[in-house]
Amino acid sequence: MRFSNWLIGLALAAMVAAAWFVLNPTIDADPFQGDLRGVSYAAWRQDPTSLAKREPTIEEIREDLQLVAGLTRSVRTYEATGVAQRIPAIAAEMGLNVTAGAWIDVDKKINEEEIANIVAIAHDVGSVNQLIVGNEYLHRNRDKEAEAKAELVGYLRRVKAASDLPVSTAEPFDIWLENPDLVAEVDFIAVHILPFWNGINIDQALKWTLDRYYAVQKKYPDKRILIAEVGWPSEGLTRSTLPEEGPEYQDKGGAVASPVNQGLFLRRFLVEAKKADIDYNVIEAFDQPWKIAVEGGVGAYWGLWNADRQPKPALQGNLINFADWPAFAIASIVIGLPFVLFLMRTELGMKRRGRFFVAMLGYGGVITAVLIYAQYSQLYLTMYDVLAMVAVAPAVLLLLTIFLIEGLEMAVNLWLGQSKRSLVPPPIHSSWKLPKVSVHVPCYNEPPDMMIETIQALERLDYPNFEVLIIDNNTKDDAVWQPVEAYIKSLNRPNFRFFHLPKWPGFKAGALNYALTETHPEAEIIATIDSDYIVRASWLSDLVPHFSSPQVALVQAPQDYRDGHEDLFKRMCFWEYAGFFYLGMKSRDEKNAIIQHGTMALIRRSALTQAGGWAEWCITEDAELGLRLFEAGHKAVYTEKSYGRGLMPDSFDAFRKQRYRWAYGAMQILKSHWRDLLPFMGKRLEPAQRYQFLAGWLPWIADGLQISFIALAIAWTVGMILWPQYIAPPLTVYLFVTIGMFAFKVGKSFWLYAQKVPCSIWDNIGASLAGLALSYSVGKAVWRGIFTSNLPFHRTPKMENAPAALRGLVSAREETAIFLILVGCGIWTIEERSLEPAAFLWAILLFVQSLPFFSALLLSMINALRLGQRRGGAEPSLTAALAVASGEDLSLDVTPETKKAA
Repeated sequence: MRFSNWLIGLALAAMVAAAWFVLNPTIDADPFQGDLRGVSYAAWRQDPTSLAKREPTIEEIREDLQLVAGLTRSVRTYEATGVAQRIPAIAAEMGLNVTAGAWIDVDKKINEEEIANIVAIAHDVGSVNQLIVGNEYLHRNRDKEAEAKAELVGYLRRVKAASDLPVSTAEPFDIWLENPDLVAEVDFIAVHILPFWNGINIDQALKWTLDRYYAVQKKYPDKRILIAEVGWPSEGLTRSTLPEEGPEYQDKGGAVASPVNQGLFLRRFLVEAKKADIDYNVIEAFDQPWKIAVEGGVGAYWGLWNADRQPKPALQGNLINFADWPAFAIASIVIGLPFVLFLMRTELGMKRRGRFFVAMLGYGGVITAVLIYAQYSQLYLTMYDVLAMVAVAPAVLLLLTIFLIEGLEMAVNLWLGQSKRSLVPPPIHSSWKLPKVSVHVPCYNEPPDMMIETIQALERLDYPNFEVLIIDNNTKDDAVWQPVEAYIKSLNRPNFRFFHLPKWPGFKAGALNYALTETHPEAEIIATIDSDYIVRASWLSDLVPHFSSPQVALVQAPQDYRDGHEDLFKRMCFWEYAGFFYLGMKSRDEKNAIIQHGTMALIRRSALTQAGGWAEWCITEDAELGLRLFEAGHKAVYTEKSYGRGLMPDSFDAFRKQRYRWAYGAMQILKSHWRDLLPFMGKRLEPAQRYQFLAGWLPWIADGLQISFIALAIAWTVGMILWPQYIAPPLTVYLFVTIGMFAFKVGKSFWLYAQKVPCSIWDNIGASLAGLALSYSVGKAVWRGIFTSNLPFHRTPKMENAPAALRGLVSAREETAIFLILVGCGIWTIEERSLEPAAFLWAILLFVQSLPFFSALLLSMINALRLGQRRGGAEPSLTAALAVASGEDLSLDVTPETKKAA
């Protein structure tokens, strides 16, 4: 272990501790001195197995009121039926005055019981000094306010007639200001003034509260006023400022529920209330978790004590949001330090700045996980919260894992120290002679002119000892394969042979295995190219010498394309491909873990036969063979210099199907080789090789899971809108992780492309869009690859005669539908839950999730409309762009357009 790694790890550990300290300041606010005027008290206890309310026992009520009696001389109740009707008498035993309440709702029978019981309580309990009939009844029935008011007034008159005590009803301040006729029916005004619900920032909350109190007092100077509810929640989602509030309250950040804000508001209010002799009841004595189902998550956290009857620091002591932050800081370091030391140890080849970057990523992931736990540890968890955790936590874990993998790839590409790659062949011993090479070209139903062009390029190879085998399998049309056969015969070169297999199993792998049986006995190297490739004359002479090292079994040159200039669609695809070869393959080569991609591959024949030939069960037989070669202990060499160019897919549908096939094949490989790929199980791969293969496939697996998460997000959105009292947006930290991960991936892609891929900024953007457009297809391939063994047949609707725009829409019809659904859900969320910043973040997340689907639609339309179509002109090339960037003289490849791009 490098000493510098320890220094980096310990320095960042100190920074982590400092961050926890700075982000959790202790607020030294003056504690409240004296007794409270009154406290609202609901006796309900939490069911031990859920958040449902349970009726307390008499002894539990007595225990509660003993705690309350040490803080105030008065309590307010809300109900007069069930065990709640016993509260006033027990409170009297404690020396507490009681503002007794009767709950009024839609059940007329229960209303009658409440009215009868409150009248009896008023007569029987001497400590009851005033009555409140109904709690926010008009507020809850604003849609039928006239009817509700008439009903409420009837109850008020009956209670007033039956009791000598002052009688009122409790409503928010705006109800009182708008209903002077209701004021005429009560003996005093019981007003609720709760700045949190109006989204008032904590720094303005006291002024806002007093302004509303004095507004009611000014309008009704002859009525006594009781602020029947005043307080602030200690947990819950932030609430945006209501639009009807004045401009002085807008754009201040809204109302944030937190322990610090609860303490600040209450302490400030109580001081002013004492000065102005304001009568009040603080809401409330104890947290009521059951209110989550009525008022959302915030409703559970208004208490001065939590549900376990532990006091909060609202009135006494220093205020702090995460009181246990030292424990969380220690956990972050205890977990994080060994983790980042391990990460840095696995990447010893990086420069110091790279290892520092990796350590920051590691600590960032650990801190995020600890922070999520810290937030959940302060909440009362409903069944929906638990389900949300089960659904979202794996997603967040996967995102953090991908975050680390993407970060590692970025660090390796930007800050790798001395390279271990074999960029040039080793010195050749005089006893070693160039081996015979057998070039295999499998084809199926390919245009004969294109095939002949490929063969003509092979004729120009400057290698002294090679053969070429053309294997056409399963082509039914004689007019397609016979011209190729005739051309081969016309060459009159015995080292060029053609084979037509009219009905042969195994697809491309089957054709390649047949070619092995026809290979010249002296051939030691097998070379494979696709049927559309035009190879360089120096391909074999430059790369075969790598096999002078007996450990080398595979030499791979990159895929390259000669038609990227034809239109905008192909140009975007060209540079999307380029990123893999400029970035991924180079970093994989450092760890002897490259992906064999079939074309432009040279393979030692003995290693190929010992490995069992080509796998006919796998549709990505090339990548599967490469993994088997590594499992056998062989070494591979990758050169980013291009030695041949082929043709890209002509349509978005073909581009998408190609990537679908790659992802499906990756899942086939994963299912077959999982024992060798998992740590502590297989011993045939080095740890770095396992990591490279799994890390390469993990983003594809994430695309598969993304489909599930999108379905969940849509269902969650529907639940948030239709059942807001039960389903809230996920924790803000979840949303920041998801949105932040997307931003990091996009930023990382742009950064690496700008630093390592010689293309213009517009090509950079085009490559990103092309990559995003494939996400859905890759995701579907992953799911089908996990649960099926044979690649499903995909039929594209025939639209030859349809308008181009319609063809584009039909080609991306699934992606378009999902894009519209996600955007619609985002807009719906903003419209229905606009007062919650977390809901706004959720809408942004939905919009972000829609971007890959929009990219697919955009790419499909670009292809269908043939935007940027050109005739002739320069051809972008990986080799040409690299040559310009490095100053290498490759004049045959360098074009004016390439120079401009580079």
